[in-house]
Amino acid sequence: MYTDADKPAMLSQLQDKPRTRWSISAAGVIAAMMAIQMASLGFSPLLPAMTKDLGASYSQMGLFTGMYGIVALLVSLPAGMLAARIGEKSALLAGLAVTAIGLVSLGNSFNYGLALVSRTLWLLGYRVAFIAVFTSMAIVTPAQYRSRTMGVLGALAAFASVIGAPFGTRLASSLGWRGGIFGYAAISLVGGLLFFLLYRRQESTGAQAAGPHAHSASAVTASAMRNPVIWGMILLGLINMGGFSVTFFVPYAVKSVFGLDAAEAAKIISASYLVSMALNLGFGWLCDRYSRWNMMILLALLLVPASLAVMSTDLLVFRTAVALIVSFGHAATNQLYAISGTLLSKEEVGKGIGMMGLGSGIFGYIGPQMLGYLRDSTGGFTAGWIFVAAAAVLSLIDLLILRAYSRKADIQRATSS
Repeated sequence: MYTDADKPAMLSQLQDKPRTRWSISAAGVIAAMMAIQMASLGFSPLLPAMTKDLGASYSQMGLFTGMYGIVALLVSLPAGMLAARIGEKSALLAGLAVTAIGLVSLGNSFNYGLALVSRTLWLLGYRVAFIAVFTSMAIVTPAQYRSRTMGVLGALAAFASVIGAPFGTRLASSLGWRGGIFGYAAISLVGGLLFFLLYRRQESTGAQAAGPHAHSASAVTASAMRNPVIWGMILLGLINMGGFSVTFFVPYAVKSVFGLDAAEAAKIISASYLVSMALNLGFGWLCDRYSRWNMMILLALLLVPASLAVMSTDLLVFRTAVALIVSFGHAATNQLYAISGTLLSKEEVGKGIGMMGLGSGIFGYIGPQMLGYLRDSTGGFTAGWIFVAAAAVLSLIDLLILRAYSRKADIQRATSS
């Protein structure tokens, strides 16, 4: 028998249940993200042993690692369309399964050709899973928490990259590099199981703006492919081009400029991802409190001097600049997915996030290629760092245009209504 005095407690319990449900689903998405990220960057310490065992040349292993950008370029948009067609949960589980199969195949490879095919299969699964991860998080998270959850997702993805390397290395010390690869395959399956058990789509958490982001949703169209803001955001793959490129060229730069070895370069990269963890959390919180467009513009403004500071011959300034470039680019990319989730319906958000992935694939491929070309052409890294700074400026201009377009659409909609 309930009395009037029990009603507030009952109402509070009813209000807490939806939050509990979406939080559990978000935890499942995070588990899946960590599972794919542990192998994505964590396998790099296994490359020397892998190269020797497979009898591969450095150029062959360059193609082996560079397949990431090629697959991202080709698969991101189809992955988003797949998530829209079969559902984000099915797409993510399929991606994790293919990832595990590719890793097992790689662990059983005894020549370079089979290893390259296995790497391609692994990356196909990874990219489908990656797009589906962000689609799932955008769908399941209420609009008022979306930037924060994307920030948490980005922070833990960075953490997975940090712990992935020692995980694989420890297994490799006793089981060889193949044992490390099999370990990553097992982690992929565990992540898939956790996601399957925890994730449930909530029909009440549609892609609707609230609070300071109400203006962002005014540009919504029925189709992601017809939304000019989404098309304009593809160019924002530039904002993380520097971070992605710098990660690969730091070892060369610290050796030629500062005379440091690979171990010191690894410390710089690891520290950058640790900074990225903190920045993702803080930036996500700010984007939920204030206009996402304004916060992204502020971040792009800060990225420009950071990109120029990497040219410094002072080691402390260089370390700081690398950490800022990596963490700013990583945090900004995660918020692009949050914006896509705000602009599009659940049925279209997968396509939109796939389009964002297309941009990151294009510039993830162009960036390292240009830095390598400029290094060979000039004999130094200065031209490459200027190229990175120019990319940050272009992303800033693009953000200013997108904000102006969104505001104009708001005014037109308010006038017509």
